Amino acid sequence: MNKLAPITLLFWIMKIAATTLGETSGDLLSITLNLGYAVSSLVLFGFFLLTVIPQLLAKKYHPVLYWSVILSTTMVGTTISDYMDRTLQLGYLQGSAILLGILLAIFAFWRMSGQPLAVDKIKSSKTELLYWIAILCSNTLGTALGDFFADTSGLGFAGGALLIGGLLVLLALAAFYTRFSKVAIFWFAFVLTRPFGATFGDLFTKPLESGGLGVGTINSSLILVALLGSCIVYATWQHYRGSAQRAHIR
Repeated sequence: MNKLAPITLLFWIMKIAATTLGETSGDLLSITLNLGYAVSSLVLFGFFLLTVIPQLLAKKYHPVLYWSVILSTTMVGTTISDYMDRTLQLGYLQGSAILLGILLAIFAFWRMSGQPLAVDKIKSSKTELLYWIAILCSNTLGTALGDFFADTSGLGFAGGALLIGGLLVLLALAAFYTRFSKVAIFWFAFVLTRPFGATFGDLFTKPLESGGLGVGTINSSLILVALLGSCIVYATWQHYRGSAQRAHIR
């Protein structure tokens, strides 16, 4: 019943592309189109429900459906985090602390339910629902962390991206060369790819005087849509080719 994407190099490339697109498209709604963080969060949460419900009802893995949910969580995570940090004026550190507490509570409930936290062992709809709630919370947390590294820490967009990229490299080395929990490494990496994508998104969209490249939210979003769309097409072809080969062997 496993309906989730296999964890490969392609998965992480697509995750980073989706998180970067989530940052640029979230900013497109809330800032460029001036909908505000609250209204944008409501609109994008509706989009999240439109994608996650078919995913939960599906009987097998569909790459387009799966990555649509991932994308929707990054988009709504961007605006929810900005609403907490800026509209409610909680600040990046306090907002991150609250979101981290919520994410740890989700993991604790998941663990107490008797189901493994390993994403390759999710076999029930209840566990998959917990997975998607954790994904939504982790992407929201990642946005707050990305804003903290880029703005408050003084590293800037490029410095924040380099720091988080270095941490991701360390996690990759730990996965291959240590006995550290692969489940913990996955979730650490999943959280960190969000601020990595967020800082890259801000690097592209923010004006030159703010330390960005001035590409803009619209142009950046279009480029990322093309990149992520191409990856989804390839992942879909790869998935169904593998399914056909397995069926032929049987």
